[in-house]
Amino acid sequence: MKILYQTTAVAVGGRDGEVSVANVPIKFEMATPSELAGTKGGGFNPEQLFAAGYSACFGSAVQHVLKLRRLTLDPPQVKATVGIGRNDAGGFALAVDMEVTFHGVDQATADDLAAQAHLVCPYSNATRGNIDVHVSAKVE
Repeated sequence: MKILYQTTAVAVGGRDGEVSVANVPIKFEMATPSELAGTKGGGFNPEQLFAAGYSACFGSAVQHVLKLRRLTLDPPQVKATVGIGRNDAGGFALAVDMEVTFHGVDQATADDLAAQAHLVCPYSNATRGNIDVHVSAKVE
């Protein structure tokens, strides 16, 4: 694979530490969610960051599919809900529900566009076969 872009993030202190991203003014505190026995309060957690990145990436994948099909639609809303829980091996695993909301197409087309985006999205390709990802589309 020829790398077209790369970036680096550095974390110190894990879920209750601090993260910074190289070459940009992004630096923030991390905090374990209370559901995972966190007590710190304010801060971000890896699942929130993963949901943000995956939803943005999936939205770009949808835009790519729309362009390939020469469809002119308003950018759809993409909502990624990321969950974490114990897996059967006693460790932890993630699960994702991805919901894409379209305007101006019928349900069958929306379903197809979301499915095609799932095939080209880099996050989907990275997670396929590793975590449960459920993709759905709705039309408003």
